[in-house]
Amino acid sequence: MGNGMAVMLLFHVSLLLEVLSFPSSSSSSSFDGNEDRIGMLPGQAENIEFEQFSGYVSVDEKKHKNLFYYFVESQTHPSSKPLVLWLNGGPGCSSLGVGAFSENGPFRPNGEFLINNEYSWNKEANMLYLETPVGVGFSYANGSSSYLQINDDAARDNVVFLQRWFNKFPQYKNRDLFLTGESYAGHYVPQLAKLMIEMNSKKRIFNLKGIALGNPVLEYATDFNSRAEFFWSHGLISDSTYKMFSNVCNYSRYVSEYYRDSLSMVCSEVMGQVSKETSKFVDKYDVTLDVCISSVLSQSKVICPQSQEKNERVDVCVDDKVTNYLNRRDVQQALHAKLVGVRKWDVCSNILDYDMLNVEIPTLPLVGSLVKAGVRVLIYSGDQDSVIPLTGSRTLVQKLAKQLQLNTTIPYSVWFEGQQVGGWTQVYGNNMLSFATVRGAAHEAPFSQPERSFVLFNSFLQGRPLPQIF
Repeated sequence: MGNGMAVMLLFHVSLLLEVLSFPSSSSSSSFDGNEDRIGMLPGQAENIEFEQFSGYVSVDEKKHKNLFYYFVESQTHPSSKPLVLWLNGGPGCSSLGVGAFSENGPFRPNGEFLINNEYSWNKEANMLYLETPVGVGFSYANGSSSYLQINDDAARDNVVFLQRWFNKFPQYKNRDLFLTGESYAGHYVPQLAKLMIEMNSKKRIFNLKGIALGNPVLEYATDFNSRAEFFWSHGLISDSTYKMFSNVCNYSRYVSEYYRDSLSMVCSEVMGQVSKETSKFVDKYDVTLDVCISSVLSQSKVICPQSQEKNERVDVCVDDKVTNYLNRRDVQQALHAKLVGVRKWDVCSNILDYDMLNVEIPTLPLVGSLVKAGVRVLIYSGDQDSVIPLTGSRTLVQKLAKQLQLNTTIPYSVWFEGQQVGGWTQVYGNNMLSFATVRGAAHEAPFSQPERSFVLFNSFLQGRPLPQIF
């Protein structure tokens, strides 16, 4: 851990110097948010009472790096509501297609139409969705070398994006700012937040108040090793496979140089058995949710639920609907979006050249430094996710609280959404560090449990504990 911390410190010092020397406006000083205003998206049933914008911000003129964003103002009192940046993970998955149009944005595609999301997060905040890094969604660059995505490039590009986005929308520059995201955003968000704090130490630029991370990758060895017990405890794998998974695929040994060659083949065989036993008809991102039966089986069209009762309204085919919608020419024109270097928009990029060894770099120390700097941190877990299980995240939050010597201020207990249990929570250090589960939620919690995720989000923004009674 000592060497890792030294490397991360060196990375942040060098990155800070680079960003501080990078002009925040450059040739982009003529930005005007009005040029990115969306009149109406195709399929909207009616006029909406909030403004929405989308377009590009150049973050590197030499490499022609252009990041695409989608921004929706709060449905009520946008001038007094905070600004929330949302980042999806992957790495390489779209915040527009996943976050905005599948999870917590104001609309979800349904055939030719957009349906309103009753629990959109822009009811309580001004929501900014960023497709990052370049090569994701509609974001692009000239030259394949720009798609060699590493963490420091992403952090640098994202902070330059925000500086220049504030040139478009100066009214938000001093607004309370929250960073949110899920999955591999467990790397993107802490790295970006730490860079903001370092820049603020020279000149206050960002009014960063807190970060919220859903099912995040924070320390992959712990995250990966928690999968075996999750699979077994949910009845998805056999006793013998559980034992092999726990012993042979121990990640801390599996990734070391000494064991990599000798164990990788055996572990691959074990993981193959895990996949066979769990079945391709179970979504590992939500082991209780039905899957969307692909057109391979139906041959003519995807079989999706057409009408759903309240307790069955999760649209398991939303990825297909979003992909179809965002590949429509009229939709791209309305969004001021274009395809560069790819034939079609995809939910997750297939052109990024990403070194997966980056996933092994723990970001938990960065999260700890944020708490020390006075930034509130919420880690939450959809409890049906086997990819980044709640058990690993819970262990890491407890570990961090102990390292920071934070006392428990709210013991582990249930929280409520309405008259039902929304999940469980534990709070440390007078709400500076919190952990919460979202009951019945997937890896993408706002997708499968929108009401409960909205309660969680609203409490986070207001800095108050989750409801303990109904």
